[in-house]
Amino acid sequence: MTGRIERRFAALEKENRAALVTFTMAGDPDYATAVAILKALPKAGADIIELGMPFTDPMADGPAIQAAGLRALKAGQNMKKTLAAVREFRAGDEATPLVLMGYYNPIYVYGVDTFLADAKAAGVDGLIVVDLPPEEDAELCLPALATGVNFIRLATPTTDDKRLPTVLTNTSGFVYYVSITGITGAAAPNPDNVKSAVERIKRHTKLPVCVGFGVRTAEQARAIAQGADGVVVGSALVEAVRQSLSPDAKSTAATVPGVTELVHALAQGVRSARASCR
Repeated sequence: MTGRIERRFAALEKENRAALVTFTMAGDPDYATAVAILKALPKAGADIIELGMPFTDPMADGPAIQAAGLRALKAGQNMKKTLAAVREFRAGDEATPLVLMGYYNPIYVYGVDTFLADAKAAGVDGLIVVDLPPEEDAELCLPALATGVNFIRLATPTTDDKRLPTVLTNTSGFVYYVSITGITGAAAPNPDNVKSAVERIKRHTKLPVCVGFGVRTAEQARAIAQGADGVVVGSALVEAVRQSLSPDAKSTAATVPGVTELVHALAQGVRSARASCR
């Protein structure tokens, strides 16, 4: 039986285009606004949604996503509320794949078995847990797969051909290629380098390869979409949230539109690439 992620990529292959994968932070700047953003993303053009699980020590994230996580935590966001947000989203959208992204600590504290059961019941399709290497698959990856939740692994420019098969073992849903070395949002990726990296990864797997870290504009999204199965945008979207906030960091009437307008522009960029991704 195929899941939402597999069905979405199969549909996009028929459309001869890449996916737009959007990242927002659960609970940023508050629970209700974050849920409103979440619900608005598919209509704005998001094909797959990554929802950040706020954590106090997000070592792979740049300043924008770090700040988003801290805003969410300050507003009272926790794992129960994050899963509640997924349930609210699923009440109105049964089709769009949703992936939780973050770090292992909040899952460990919640309890792995309980978390996986609750995540599956809420409608979570996959997990990206950036601080669990393949050597720790027994911790979360294998139980997730047994529950029917995809475990999506990251590959980087420093993941060589010797290491890549290990990274790809037990990976499902798609492969997330980190296009730059460093933290999220630090620099713009080079489309030529990305294209050759995606081709290299595809020699090792039949999974779709989505490219993220550093994509901010519709033009960048269009360029990356020509050589990848998906384009991931995160820092630019959480920065759009920040820029819309009041001086005391509260949501305003501009918060949800600020995100959805950028998503719409990015989606137009991805769709204009007309790239055959396989």
